[in-house]
Amino acid sequence: MVFDYPSQPLQDWLSQRWVMLCGRRVEVSEIPWLLGPFGETDQIGDHYFERLALRESLTIERDVQDGGLMSSMRDLLEDDVDRLHPQIRDFYEHTSQHTLEVWSEWSLLFRPFAGIVQRLYSRRLNQLNLPLRPLDTSRGISSEIVRLRSKSDGNVRYTVWFRRLLSTGRVIYSGIYMVTRIPSGKLAAKIIFPLPRGNATVVMLPSVRTDGSFELVSEGARFGDAGFYFLLRDRKNRHWAQFIRAMRERIHVFVDADGQLRTDHTLSVWGRPALRLHYKISRKPDAAHRSIDESRRFISAVATPDPA
Repeated sequence: MVFDYPSQPLQDWLSQRWVMLCGRRVEVSEIPWLLGPFGETDQIGDHYFERLALRESLTIERDVQDGGLMSSMRDLLEDDVDRLHPQIRDFYEHTSQHTLEVWSEWSLLFRPFAGIVQRLYSRRLNQLNLPLRPLDTSRGISSEIVRLRSKSDGNVRYTVWFRRLLSTGRVIYSGIYMVTRIPSGKLAAKIIFPLPRGNATVVMLPSVRTDGSFELVSEGARFGDAGFYFLLRDRKNRHWAQFIRAMRERIHVFVDADGQLRTDHTLSVWGRPALRLHYKISRKPDAAHRSIDESRRFISAVATPDPA
């Protein structure tokens, strides 16, 4: 048994061999829609930003005060953005001006498996540390937007959503948010989670419902569709990709009857709900008035029929 990298733990080597065995060999030129930054063999966390910036000649902006997961939701939704509730658009374009409360619930069937994954991988890597118990998030979570800009042209190359548990400081996850166009030609949100010598990537198709709420879904049937992927680079600089059809996600962002922004997030495995997350999202007090005014204008426009 030869490890690809001298410092590589056994469990990482085994999981990478699984990707190579069950996935497919790919050429980088064939999968521009799936490509994203890879991690190192040690921790991800926030130390990863510095290594990525050094490797790709980027500058780092931490705790961006008016940063959003998307610079503009029009990049993802095109003309459908005009039907999106303004509070939802405001959250995605100004994420750092919001606070989050989250509740989590694992199914009894999948929680033991999640605990094993957390002990073997997540805690060591400081990545994808999803809460196992509802009380884990009882004191809240932090929400930081990190931007990495190209030194050559100043453009934002990567936008990272970095979150921690406030009770322990433990990293929940470090995800890179981008827009991509999948082989079918559809625009999709791409969320990249760097892992040792590879990444886990979720590709999600967006839609705006008739009530102005927003949905992201990763429920594809084959490689090239929206869904969950592992991407790996071996010691010979060859690339391998695996589409995990059994894992599917659905995120519904909506404004409730009281005007409160909320999100229901469900992770399913083999068609059975494994994890449910519910978020209550609030504007920080010094910025809330703008969101209220925009919501009133949206409600008025929806309630008033177009003239014949």
